[in-house]
Amino acid sequence: MINRSLGILLPVSSLPSKYGIGTFGKAAYNFIDFLISSGQKYWQVLPLGPVSFGDSPYSTFSVYAGNPYYIDLEMLIEDGLINGDDCELLNSDGNYVDYEKQFNHRYKVLFKAYKNSINKYYKEIARFKAENNWVNDYSLFMALKYKNNQQPWYKWDGHIKNRYAEIIKAEEKNLSQEINFWVFLQYLFYEQYFKLKEYANLKGISIIGDMPIYVAKDSVEAWVNRDLFVTDEAGNFTIVAGVPPDYFSSEGQLWGNPVYDWGYLKENSYEWWIDRIKWSLKLYDVVRIDHFRGFDEYWAVPCCSENAIKGKWLTAYGKELFNKALKDLGSLNIIAEDLGTITDNVIKLKEEFNFPGMGVLQFAFDGNPDNPHLPLNYAENTVAYTGTHDNDTLKGWYNKLGKQKQQDILKQLNIDAKYEGEITDKLIQSVINSKADIVIIPLQDYLHLDSEARINTPSTVGGNWTWRVKESQLTKQISKKIKI
Repeated sequence: MINRSLGILLPVSSLPSKYGIGTFGKAAYNFIDFLISSGQKYWQVLPLGPVSFGDSPYSTFSVYAGNPYYIDLEMLIEDGLINGDDCELLNSDGNYVDYEKQFNHRYKVLFKAYKNSINKYYKEIARFKAENNWVNDYSLFMALKYKNNQQPWYKWDGHIKNRYAEIIKAEEKNLSQEINFWVFLQYLFYEQYFKLKEYANLKGISIIGDMPIYVAKDSVEAWVNRDLFVTDEAGNFTIVAGVPPDYFSSEGQLWGNPVYDWGYLKENSYEWWIDRIKWSLKLYDVVRIDHFRGFDEYWAVPCCSENAIKGKWLTAYGKELFNKALKDLGSLNIIAEDLGTITDNVIKLKEEFNFPGMGVLQFAFDGNPDNPHLPLNYAENTVAYTGTHDNDTLKGWYNKLGKQKQQDILKQLNIDAKYEGEITDKLIQSVINSKADIVIIPLQDYLHLDSEARINTPSTVGGNWTWRVKESQLTKQISKKIKI
């Protein structure tokens, strides 16, 4: 493993903290130190955007904005913007995020910080606005969302929904304080995040970030840039995204995101996508593009369908896009999430740009000796995992297998069936011993945690994205074991 690199997958939300959800505060810096002492080179996180209903980081109100929940409150206390008593209702060092509590109380605390900072960061916020033109539309969007009792934009009054210029100008004037509040939150988010990233990079830790291919239907991009998507003459989305039936779901996954009008993107030299990739490469050292197949062809499902079964594959222009991005940006440090049913064309697209694909141990055991997820079959240009955020923990997955299946897996990986230690360690080692250039292990697997620590179960709502690690679990003994 001398010439290869290891990393750990842990969402920011899963970090320990005093106030109920992981943030960019002290625990994040401590985790970077933990990575260093554990011999790691990468920290992989999930998307950082502001979550909507269901709390999924893959369905956010903006592809540019950050989640205000990750703003560290203890830093605001140190800055004198709030005090500890303001945060009392958020106190929680438990193992799970209570998103309802965060939603009900955190914004009140952040608004007090905003009121106490109006004159303190005036120049910095003005500079932030000038350098980030997306923040104005986003902040208006969020102010309007609160004015409309959290209703999605497509249920707002028709003149606002369709962005009549005079109406929008009036709303900007009427909601100026609310808009400034949302701008302030983005300033704080990125001020804290980029300081954390700088610390990580100076210590030799690179951050792998996750970029969902689609935007949410209830997002500022879908509201402001309707031309980007397939719509009817009235501007209504006619087809939505998903995937057909697969390993995760017999009915497929109906994501419901608007799908891109690739003809429009082409006519505009893929400017929107290139700006988005450029931003992502600023945020992260490496960008994992979720659902890479969607750049070759995408599963389009008629609007208002109950599931994703009755869709069809349509063509995307990913090759043209990446050629243009390569020309404009110079280099593309991208990982292609190539899971599920992958065609020869997707493989060709990935290989043409030398994007590493993914190998996932939990997908390896279908009886096919040529299964690309078997550690023995990993190419060097692969990022290998025991599991992703959508899988069960390694221990939870293994324990749910029948005795015969377990024995078959041990035999296939050449693991002694009489081994008396924690089998999770042997499974992890089988991935580390592969040819993959990068190996990323979810923290839960190193901690030998069962299914109670699973991050997400696809096609389910509720109970996902909540698991958190406790500071007491990140011991020197664990760090030493990981390093070995």
